[in-house]
Amino acid sequence: MTFFEELKWRGLIKDISSPEIENLLNNERVTFYWGTDPTASSLHLGHYSSLVTAKRLAKHGHKPILLCGGATGLIGDPRPTSEREIISYEEVQKNIEGIRNQIDRIFEGKAKLVDNYDWTKEYSYLDFLRDIGKYINVNYMLDKDIIRRRLETGITYAEFSYTLIQGNDFLELFQRENCVLQVEGSDQWGNITTGIELIKKKLNKEAYGFTMPLILDQNGNKFGKSEGNALWLDKNLTSPYKMYQYLLNTDDRKVIEYLKVFTFLSREEIETLEESVKKEPEKRLAQKTLAYEVIKDLHGAKEADMARKTSEEVFSKGYSEEGMEEKDIVLIDDMNIMDLLVSTNIAPSKSEARRLIIGNGISINSEKVSDPALLITKDMFKDKFIISKGKKTHIKINLKK
Repeated sequence: MTFFEELKWRGLIKDISSPEIENLLNNERVTFYWGTDPTASSLHLGHYSSLVTAKRLAKHGHKPILLCGGATGLIGDPRPTSEREIISYEEVQKNIEGIRNQIDRIFEGKAKLVDNYDWTKEYSYLDFLRDIGKYINVNYMLDKDIIRRRLETGITYAEFSYTLIQGNDFLELFQRENCVLQVEGSDQWGNITTGIELIKKKLNKEAYGFTMPLILDQNGNKFGKSEGNALWLDKNLTSPYKMYQYLLNTDDRKVIEYLKVFTFLSREEIETLEESVKKEPEKRLAQKTLAYEVIKDLHGAKEADMARKTSEEVFSKGYSEEGMEEKDIVLIDDMNIMDLLVSTNIAPSKSEARRLIIGNGISINSEKVSDPALLITKDMFKDKFIISKGKKTHIKINLKK
């Protein structure tokens, strides 16, 4: 396979701006960029699906520039349904610091990191309209899918202008760094093409872009904080063990897709694992490999080894406290077990908590709970207090004074 053919085999190519991209990726060494807005202090697994593709391009010899949008983060990329909440300049800067550290670690310090606020802050409003707005037709902007979908419910001028700011990023990096390619998730296609159009009209030069399909979880949702299922790359927010367990529980129908996207395993290795899914699914070799490889790339081999060891102990012994997720509660008076399950997010509601208890799905320190009226008292926390939901979820509850 050529490099481009490998990307297609892995399911990493959705839209391309020109057939010339195949030649660029296979036979040249180009500078490309991938960007994200600092809407949180950490990236999540959805970002990682794009980051790992950028890392794949870097391993092939292309030069990566990773942009954290200090300017675009102050505006907010239009969402399909509603306007994003504006966050403060101070919060944006704090988020950038956390994200930069994660990117730097994933790329082992070998990627150039930039912030679009560095060049956007130099523009006055009038200069931006003359230098950038002059070249992009409003009808062209209205034809962007994300903008068109928002016209019925309404879109502010700030969000409407977002594509111009990101288009200018591509122009700036093209001029400053000879960056000729932008690589993003498929929801950024409209912004990529704005940059390509701007470069063509202002400089009369050709730039390129391709998008990757958005990776969905087993329920068909995006991996992201807006979907309520974020798995953070910051291990203080999502422990390596918790992410390992999540990936270990990947459905057989999704695991090969994830191996292609999230790991650097060869085609031969992945096809061997695909055979194991078909012939011996009970061994879950594909899921174990996926979980280990992702944690190793994100946090290093030591954390991956520890997560795997803890997972094996959980399976063989019921649970292990090492690496286990912990939650704190304040207990002033005795608390009903159902209230405890809801307050610690083990169950989404009291009715679901009752259903779990009656169905023998809840244990405390390995002892089944059968009474929904059970009261939790402070005396129960003298040693340890570990709630288990089924065989896979084990949470240590700490009594906070």
